[in-house]
Amino acid sequence: MADIIPSINVPTFAEVQERITKVEPYVSWCHLDVTDGVFSKHETWRNPADLPRLETKLNAEVHLMVEKPETVIEQWLAEPIRRVIAHFEALTDPELIIRKCHDAGIQVGFAVRPDTPVALLDPWLQKVDMVLLLRVQPGASGQQIHSEMLGEIAHVRNACPGCIIEVDGGVSVDNAKRAADAGANLLVAGAAIFNQQDMQKAIEELRNV
Repeated sequence: MADIIPSINVPTFAEVQERITKVEPYVSWCHLDVTDGVFSKHETWRNPADLPRLETKLNAEVHLMVEKPETVIEQWLAEPIRRVIAHFEALTDPELIIRKCHDAGIQVGFAVRPDTPVALLDPWLQKVDMVLLLRVQPGASGQQIHSEMLGEIAHVRNACPGCIIEVDGGVSVDNAKRAADAGANLLVAGAAIFNQQDMQKAIEELRNV
C-alpha cells in the first residue's frame, strides 16, 4: 500500500491555501506543483515569499517544474517545505541542489518526465532521498498516465530496493494498486481527489485499493 499525497496545482496562493485546508484532515503531506510557463507551458502559483503565510500542519513537498532550479532553490528552503523535488532535465548542477537541500535539513528528490529515460537517474539514486516519476507531461492536472509506468517503476525499484519512489500524474483508483505493486511508495493525486464530492472517501479509496 502506497501513501497518498494530494497535488496542489492552482494559479493563486489563495487557491493553494483553500485546497490544502480541504485535505488537511485526511493526509500528512501535500504536494505543491510549481510551474513557470517555460519548463512547462502551464503556469501555477510560484511565489515562495508566500510560504510564511501558508497556514497548515501538513508537511509540504514542492515540485519545481521550472527552468534553472539552481537559481531559485534557496527561496524554497523554508517552512513548511520538507522536501524539494527538481527536474533532472532542467538541472545544470545536480550536486548543488543536493547540497543546498541537505545543508538546510530538507529532503531532495529528482524527477523525470515521461520522455526521459528513467535509467538516467541510476547514478543519483544513492545521493537523493527519493525519485519522482512524472508520468504525464508537466502541466495541468487530469492528464492520462503514461502507459510505460509500471515498467519504469520496476526499473527504479530493481536498481535501488530501498529508494522512495513517488509517482505523479494520472493516478486514479484504476492504476493506484498496480503502481504500488510495481514498487511505488508514494502516489500524488490531483483530479482523482479534488474532482470528487467526497474528498475523504476519494483519498481512502486510493489508499486502500
